[in-house]
Amino acid sequence: MRQIRCFRIVRSLLAVFLFACIIIHVAPTVYAAAPTLNSSSVILMEETTGQVIYEVNADERRSPASITKVMTMILVFEAIENGNITMTDEVVTSAHAKSMGGSQVFLEEGEIQTVETLLKCVAVASGNDASVALAEFVAGTEEEFVVRMNEKATELGMDNTHFVDCCGLTDSPEHYTTARDIAVMSRYLIHNYPEVYDFTTIWMEDIVHSTNQGDSVFTLSSTNKLLKQYPYTTGLKTGFTSTAKYCVSATAQKENISLIAVVMAAETSDLRNQDAISLFNYGFSVSRLYQDTRSLGCDSLPVKGAIVEEIPVACKEQFSYLDITGMDFANVERKVMVQEEIEAPIQMGQVVGEIVYTCDGKQLGSVPIVSLAMVEKAGIWDYYGKLFSKYLL
Repeated sequence: MRQIRCFRIVRSLLAVFLFACIIIHVAPTVYAAAPTLNSSSVILMEETTGQVIYEVNADERRSPASITKVMTMILVFEAIENGNITMTDEVVTSAHAKSMGGSQVFLEEGEIQTVETLLKCVAVASGNDASVALAEFVAGTEEEFVVRMNEKATELGMDNTHFVDCCGLTDSPEHYTTARDIAVMSRYLIHNYPEVYDFTTIWMEDIVHSTNQGDSVFTLSSTNKLLKQYPYTTGLKTGFTSTAKYCVSATAQKENISLIAVVMAAETSDLRNQDAISLFNYGFSVSRLYQDTRSLGCDSLPVKGAIVEEIPVACKEQFSYLDITGMDFANVERKVMVQEEIEAPIQMGQVVGEIVYTCDGKQLGSVPIVSLAMVEKAGIWDYYGKLFSKYLL
């Protein structure tokens, strides 16, 4: 009788164990719940890949207020990169720049500040007067600068964006953009000009106004309170007008994940910041970034029809893939594929192959393999010269 009872106990325990195994095997992976938000137009984007992690009404056209200055900073950094201006250049404040209302750093007409100082005024204190002064310095007039802003928006594929001024102070219905377009231009700024973080991470800093009335110290105070409210914050730009309400393009980095959270038309600054933090927390909880740091495996490839026998090659860029599904990166495979015959002429940067990445049968993406040199097609005299060098010298 005791043996029968023991057998029943063992059988019951075994059944429970097997049932638990089945549950563990078939239960779906549980991910973080979608963020609860107050604003009706938001987007969350990962910076390295540009992948959108979360969005709500991201293509609704809205007034961006001072987030407009993201594009202003892009054009200023481009002008520096192209050698048209430098950080140490001196900018004279015009009467038009001084006349700007809203957020300002109280520049006086005729006041001289460097490009670097004015960039701080824009990035930290959202100075409308500083934005216009920079715009006039770069393009001659604010109107011409705005033309360039719209041209750059078109270049970046910001199809739902149109600018009227360089600072976002206007209430014109012709000055509009979307959360998605803001994320695109914000990514372009931080991806191409990461030195902007030197400005957007400033909490407070003094500048000196030097005018005919003498020198006076003015303290720049960041409009981005997320710098104190969220430990991973790196920038980027806040905005407010009665038309736009409270909005922000916020950036944050945790380990190797860099996120851009755009919030538009929040009712208060606190709700705006709460939504940005909720988006960041969600993004960091679900995101994992795979980056291939391995070398190509070869430095050159054979070429036909040229004097040289090989051309130097490399990957055009590092491969990155953002996963939010729980993928096992240990199963990522890569396949290097190059052209069987590479014939001259070859241009610098010409694609001669690719590396394709897969995981468990799913293709994740690819990166091109490009030539690092220009190689011309060999002529008959080139071959004669080669033979002469080989056999007669």
